[in-house]
Amino acid sequence: MEQQRVTQLSRALPLTPAGFWIRFIAAIIDLILLVAPFAVFVSFFAAGMGISNPFFNHRAGTPLNETLVRSGPTFLLICLGFFAAESWLYFALSESSAWHATLGKRLLGLYVADTAGEPVDFWRASLRFSSGRLLAHVPVLGGYYFVIDCLWVGLTRGKRAFHDMLSGCLVLREGAHSSFKR
Repeated sequence: MEQQRVTQLSRALPLTPAGFWIRFIAAIIDLILLVAPFAVFVSFFAAGMGISNPFFNHRAGTPLNETLVRSGPTFLLICLGFFAAESWLYFALSESSAWHATLGKRLLGLYVADTAGEPVDFWRASLRFSSGRLLAHVPVLGGYYFVIDCLWVGLTRGKRAFHDMLSGCLVLREGAHSSFKR
């Protein structure tokens, strides 16, 4: 009964979308948090594959060491896969948690909701990630997608990124009118 009343109240209150700059700052915070474990993984994985020394000893303009030629593509593919999986779990688990936000969004008073202002579940948060951020992990194409997605937030009236539209989500500001409180 209480949950139903909260749901009705949240639908009656206006939703305040988060703008480009605050979302950008939250994304930088999240990227910093994702890079730390990724750097540890890359360091240990490179040492385990035996490519640390050949990589650091390589000089520009010289032919690649045989170890790098043989193991480099596999190393890069596994590292890219690790970063994509790490990012997916971070975003999907965080945005479907009790916070409804990643740490970057939480620090700035933002949260992720569906178009009715309700919390998203793990699968909706996963859809949000795979319909956008996953594309950002693809070399070259990801850069173009990232620019278009950022422009979408800055230029559309609802301040929704392309992946928000595809997944039916909103990034909203917390506040007195919000159903989500700290």
